[in-house]
Amino acid sequence: MTRPTTPDACLACQGSSRKVFAISTAFQPIVDISTREIFAYEALVRGPEGQSAPWVLAQVGPEDLYAFDQQCRVTAIHAAARLGIATRLSINFMPNAVYTPSTCIQATLRAARDTGMPLDRLMFEVTEHEKVVDQAHVRHIIDAYRAHGFMTALDDYGVGHATAQLLVAIRPDILKLDMALVRGVQDDPWRQALIRAHFAFARETGTLVIAEGIETLPEARALAQLGVTLMQGYYFARPGLETLPVVSDHLIDQIS
Repeated sequence: MTRPTTPDACLACQGSSRKVFAISTAFQPIVDISTREIFAYEALVRGPEGQSAPWVLAQVGPEDLYAFDQQCRVTAIHAAARLGIATRLSINFMPNAVYTPSTCIQATLRAARDTGMPLDRLMFEVTEHEKVVDQAHVRHIIDAYRAHGFMTALDDYGVGHATAQLLVAIRPDILKLDMALVRGVQDDPWRQALIRAHFAFARETGTLVIAEGIETLPEARALAQLGVTLMQGYYFARPGLETLPVVSDHLIDQIS
């Protein structure tokens, strides 16, 4: 795919697909166990009746990426505003679907303005679903997003395309450790050592760390002992379709 080099050309990309996707949004909390508060809600694309993300993505062709990425963002912002979100909203985005960041962000800015969503509550996650073909371009996107006050994150770190090379190239605000590193961490010294090393790197670079995919209390306790305070996973709450799940204080109490 050849990127347009002018804003007018980028706007023309909107005409490359007139397809409107039937989607809804599910929300999963990211918990700060140190403050006992919700750090953010991640917006997850779902079908109109709650069908899974793979079900939705199977309907998206290469020519639809721009339109799909834009629709997901706007849908998530409007859904979060409708539900009265009072914390950060984390949205996955497809970096290969972004041409000129200053132009491609306009629909997001309009949605935030129309709903009264403060820009500093928006967080964008680079997903591992597609290979980043131009790391310098993604760094340019992240720099542009920071200029608007958005936070950025590298999702699913440790699997797929979310490599150390990509981390160093794009330098996000947040590093999200994939569930592959989290699963059974309480019984695995290798996983513990690797997470400890990532956490030391994060402290030195001023990067936040979120551990995702936490399903059990032993996993949460082991991560807390390693210094991780931002956590996400079924242990705390499953994604809620068009609702903001509440995290029980009891679940957090058990970790310490």
